[in-house]
This record gives sequence, C-alpha cells and structure tokens, in this order.
Amino acid sequence: MEQSVQSNDNSYLDIMVQSLTKKLAVLDAIEKVNMQQKEILEDDMSSPDAFDKTVDQKSEYIDQLDQLDSGFDKLFDRVRELLETDRESYRDKIIQMQELIRQITDRSVDLQKQEARNKELMTNRFAQVKHRARSVRANSKATTEYYKTMMKSGLIDPQFMDNKK
Repeated sequence: MEQSVQSNDNSYLDIMVQSLTKKLAVLDAIEKVNMQQKEILEDDMSSPDAFDKTVDQKSEYIDQLDQLDSGFDKLFDRVRELLETDRESYRDKIIQMQELIRQITDRSVDLQKQEARNKELMTNRFAQVKHRARSVRANSKATTEYYKTMMKSGLIDPQFMDNKK
C-alpha cells in the first residue's frame, strides 16, 4: 500500500515537472512572437494585419499558460502536505521543479522587458501614423484650396474695351 501511494505521488510530481517544462516551452514561443512583433513594428511597410496575427498567436499561448498554471496548482494542492512532511523522499523532483521555476521566472522577466520595448515601439508607430494622417489631410486641404483658387482665377469677368481713338 505504501509503495502504491508513493508511486501515485511520484506520478503527480512527474506531471508537475511536465507541466513546468511545457510552460517553459510556451514562454519560448511567446518570446518568438515578441520578436516577430518587434520586426513588424520596426518595418514601416508592414501591415496592421500582420501585427494582429501575432496578437492572436500570443493570446492563444497565454490561454495555454493559464491552463498549465491551473493544472499545476491543482496537482500541487494534492501533494503539498506530502512534500512538506517528507521532503527528503522527493528531493530530486523538488530540485528539478525549483530549477524549472527559476528558469520560468527568468524567462518571464525577459518577456516583460520585451513587452515594454514593443509597447514603446507601438507608441512610436502610432505617433508616426498620426503624423502622416495629419500631413495627408493638410496636403489635401492645400491642394483643394489651390484648385479652387485656380478655378476662380481662370474666369475673367467680361470687360468692355473702348475701341475709339
């Protein structure tokens, strides 16, 4: 019976390690999407649709992270007491999970920096677009005014000429 309980607990711990490993992989995928977003934001010729696709991808990855976190928390609640009372028996798994959590934390900090950088790039990009829109409106207005003026100057009021000498 004792062997069966420990085997079950080891299975839970294995699943928790897998969950952390998957989370690390998802964070790597988010990092790649962040790099794509950076390239898109730095390219003046890129389309908003390309950026929207990356936002959708990132949203899917975030949903995966939420599911992984939820599953991990549920498993941890099941084995928490056991880990607290018999740490030595599960020492290797605990060390493995701690290392994965450390890597996840480091990756999360890097992602936050990337997000801040991309936000700044996005702000700059919006400012450029706004400036271009103003410029186009101003040029359009100037062109319209020019044509109106030219059209009026083309019409010469009838004049009478005195042909007498």
